[in-house]
Amino acid sequence: MILENKVVIVTGASKGIGLETVKALLDKGAKVCGWSRNAPQLAHDSFLFVEADVTRPKSVESAYQQTVEHFGKDIQVLINNAGMGFYGPMEDTSNEEWKMMFETNVDSIFYASKLVVPQMKVLDEGHIINISSIAGLNPVKNMVGYAATKHAVTGISHSMYQELREFGIKVTCIYPGSVKTNFFDDMDAINAHSDMMRPEDIAKTIVDCIETHANYLPVDIEVRPLRPKGKKHN
Repeated sequence: MILENKVVIVTGASKGIGLETVKALLDKGAKVCGWSRNAPQLAHDSFLFVEADVTRPKSVESAYQQTVEHFGKDIQVLINNAGMGFYGPMEDTSNEEWKMMFETNVDSIFYASKLVVPQMKVLDEGHIINISSIAGLNPVKNMVGYAATKHAVTGISHSMYQELREFGIKVTCIYPGSVKTNFFDDMDAINAHSDMMRPEDIAKTIVDCIETHANYLPVDIEVRPLRPKGKKHN
């Protein structure tokens, strides 16, 4: 897909992977609408920020309507990037934390995707990218809730691609390993560091994925830091 003048929605656009993805898309000439609770520090003629709580259906519906009013009904790309997690033993995970992870990481994909799919079918073109995690493929100690949500993202993504491919709509699930973002800010046991991947590299992967040939469907993309513990010194 050529991104020039295409309309793209990015959730969780205020920082990290979401913000870098917005910047990369704008560099390609796309028109981008960023949905998040907080506005990113970004000003661009082709960028629209919409305040949205993606865990709430009404908020997502409002964000969608604002996007359509500004850019038109033809939305070619949706990037479900919003996500969060808590670290700790299962018995220390509160019911509220468990619910929050599922609402943010899983429910939001359903709320946003169901809104853009009908017009994508009319266009016979579209691409939905769901940002998962290595935790969506492998078990992670002390992250039971987070891993559960990301395994759910895998299931959602695989069912979606099988359902939508005949309508010209691609669905791709991306599984990053550790990325140097604010994700780790509230985790005492894990700190972001320079041996993690850069969010701008994940953004490039997302853009490269969108720009694939019309008959080329990338289903799962797993990316990891080359040296997660740094270079060994003899």
